[in-house]
This record gives sequence, structure tokens and C-alpha cells, in this order.
Amino acid sequence: MGKTSVSLTDKTILVTGSPGFIGANLVLRLLKEMDCGTVISFDSMNDYYDPKLKEYRLGLIEKTAANSPVKHRFIKGNLADKTLVNDIFARYHPAVVVNLAAQAGVRYSIDHPDTYIESNIIGFYNILEACRHSYDGENDGVEHLVYASSSSVYGANLKVPFSTEDKTDSPVSLYAATKKSNELLAHCYSKLYNIPSTGLRFFTVYGPAGRPDMFYYAATQKLAAGQTIQIYNYGNCKRDFTYIDDIVEGVLRVIQGAPGKRTGKDGLPLPPHAVYNIGGGTPENLLDFVTTLQQELVRAHVLPPDYDFAGHQELVGMQPGDVPVTFADSKTLEKDYGFKPGISIRDGLRQFAEWYKEYYLS
Repeated sequence: MGKTSVSLTDKTILVTGSPGFIGANLVLRLLKEMDCGTVISFDSMNDYYDPKLKEYRLGLIEKTAANSPVKHRFIKGNLADKTLVNDIFARYHPAVVVNLAAQAGVRYSIDHPDTYIESNIIGFYNILEACRHSYDGENDGVEHLVYASSSSVYGANLKVPFSTEDKTDSPVSLYAATKKSNELLAHCYSKLYNIPSTGLRFFTVYGPAGRPDMFYYAATQKLAAGQTIQIYNYGNCKRDFTYIDDIVEGVLRVIQGAPGKRTGKDGLPLPPHAVYNIGGGTPENLLDFVTTLQQELVRAHVLPPDYDFAGHQELVGMQPGDVPVTFADSKTLEKDYGFKPGISIRDGLRQFAEWYKEYYLS
């Protein structure tokens, strides 16, 4: 699919889900690299995990913004509040929208389905409607909507690596179902209203100041507290871990290349919509990952050299809604944007371990 260049010079960019993990790191890159323009951060600051971590990330954003030529404003609110979303679009007229706000977590969705429908379905619908009406009155409107999908949409797919050409109509969690719904809704709005949009299927993102519910982070907290960690599927899991800096680089490149608008033989718009995987492309065995994590925690002095790792881990069965393997085929992303994630697990976990030491133990 042909791409239309999207300049970020003197543009207004709305990033929802900032100061979430990916959102905060994206906003920091924008504030550091843009010469002018405005970045609007939007988040509910909910308590799905410790809000102090979001406050920490927001503090980093505000500190960076104070020394940036780019204007920044943080707006606290809920994507399900349609009036608020519409007001933001009417006031700031964003040229680029990066929708990263969502209720995350596969296991949490089993017992808390309402929050997923509210944020991931209703909230995303409100974003799509606001994008649609951004063109009213012959306004230029949104040049590119980029939104977060997930590798979870592949469900229990046994074919690896996962390709965007694979069927994704058998989700095994409500979270995955909402993300697949986002892709379908975005495709529909792109077709009906000619909105350039791109979905990104993230594969197990990790790094400093990440989400505490993610395995590497939760395991570190338990080990540091002398507790036992559980390793699912008896260690027979493979994950395509992707370091946060790789994710942000991929998102930045995608933002600046929107699917081109085209007209079909019937005279109607062909949907300017695309979906890409962003993953390391090298799935790691979970036991090997844990070993590297342990080594880096010792190196960073989070754990002592003589820590009894064998005595603090337990092999258990698969959890409901989980899958044994995630493995990204990111060749299309590399072809269209010249980008391939390349930060190694050891380098990434080293950065995390050093951050963890400074944040929790210094």
C-alpha cells in the first residue's frame, strides 16, 4: 500500500494513554525531537496498577516539556466521555491521533469485563467519531490515526510466525476480542469516511518504568521481596519480547507514513487502513528469559549474588486466556518503513534492572 508523508512540523499530536508506558515514552521522544508544535497527552490515571508510576512518568514528561520548544498539555479524563473527547478535538484540532489508551491485561479481563467494553470499545468509538467529524466544514481534519492493537488477536494460532495475513477471528480472551474489534471498526471508518488509519499489533513490550502487571516486572518485585514466582505452562512458553525504545521508534515511523487515499473501480474510497506487527521477531523461551532477568538483577545489585533462584520459582500450568507462543512476522513493517526491532533481551533487561534499582532501592 502506498504511503502519504505526514510532517510533524508545527502539528498538534494527540496521544491518548499518556502517561501510560508506551504513551509516555512516545511523548518524551516527540518533545525531544520536534522543533515546534503541540503535544496533547490524555489519560484517566486509573488505578489498574499503582498510579504513582503514571505520576512518575508524567513528571518525566513535564520536566522534558519545560525544556522543549514543543507545547505540551496533559488532560485527565475518560475516553468513554464523548463530550470531553469532542471538546478536545474542537479546541485543539489534532492533525495526528495516536490512540494508546486502553484497558490492558489478558487475565484481568476475565473478572473485569466492563472496564474493557468502556475503554476499548466505547472509548475507541468516540475517537473514531471525533476523527470522522474533524473533516466537517471542509477542515483539513486528522491526517493519520494510529492505534494500539495487540498480538493477542492471534489467539491460539499454531502457525508461527504470526502474520497480519493470518485469520484472527478466534480470540481466547475478552481483551483480545476488544482489540480485534478496534481493527474492524477502524477499517470500517476508513472505508466510510476515508480516514487514514494504522493499527499496530504490539508483542510483549518491556523496559524501564513499564507495567507492573507484566511478567518481567511482577517477577522482579516478587524476587526482591523473597517470594516465589510462577512460570506458566511449566516453562514451555515463548514470547516475542519487544523493548520499549524499539516500539517507540516503530510508532514514530508509522505516524509519518499514512496509508494513501485511493479510489476503487466503483468510484468509492478504498479504505486507507493498514495493520502491522511490531515484535522482535525472535521469540525467547520463558525459562531463558527468566535466567537473563535474574543475572541482570544480580548485576544491578537488586538481588544478592548468592540468591536461591531455584528455591523461588515454581513451574505451573497454562493460565486461562494465555497462549503458549507469540512470534511476530514484521517483514511488512520493515518493507514499508525500513524498520526492524533490534534491541537484545539482555540489553533491554539490563536497562530495566538498572532503572528498578534506582526507582525502588536508591
